[in-house]
Amino acid sequence: MKRIAILASGSGTNAENIIKYFKNSDSISVAHVLSNKKDAKVLERASRLDIPNRSFDKNDFIATDEVLNILKENADYVILAGFLWKVPSKIIDAFPNKIINIHPALLPKYGGKGMYGMHVHNAVVENKEKQTGITIHYVNENYDEGAIIFQKSFDVLESDTPDDVAQKIHSLEYEYFPKIIEKAILEND
Repeated sequence: MKRIAILASGSGTNAENIIKYFKNSDSISVAHVLSNKKDAKVLERASRLDIPNRSFDKNDFIATDEVLNILKENADYVILAGFLWKVPSKIIDAFPNKIINIHPALLPKYGGKGMYGMHVHNAVVENKEKQTGITIHYVNENYDEGAIIFQKSFDVLESDTPDDVAQKIHSLEYEYFPKIIEKAILEND
């Protein structure tokens, strides 16, 4: 059984979707949820779904090995589901090609520091992009530059608002993220 730990910063809808997807899996389980915000709704969702969870601060993540040790003890893979901090090298080195992130655009477009959530959707609409979508990728030491595992796109309509784009992105995330995580893990081992 491969164990995954989810890192999340916000409400945790993608994390909850992943937890539910693997609930009855014989090969993969969600072992832990960690958040860099102690009041993040993702922690409530994890508790409700009986998944061990905790919050941590920047010191735990970067200066000490506290988060690294929790991950090593509880996970074979790390999934970023709306996690906004850059992952330190020591964690990347401990989980080579075993940290997977989802980005709400077709990388390399609209990636990098500060490009998340509505910032991405606003930019897509403002720049009159014809297409956008999701990118699932491995994490390396640079924001949104790891090897791409999967992309799925859709046409952006002239009438689409950033909120419309966000809704379409969320639908793709919920449909594909757990399946692609599963495929990547099963093909890796």
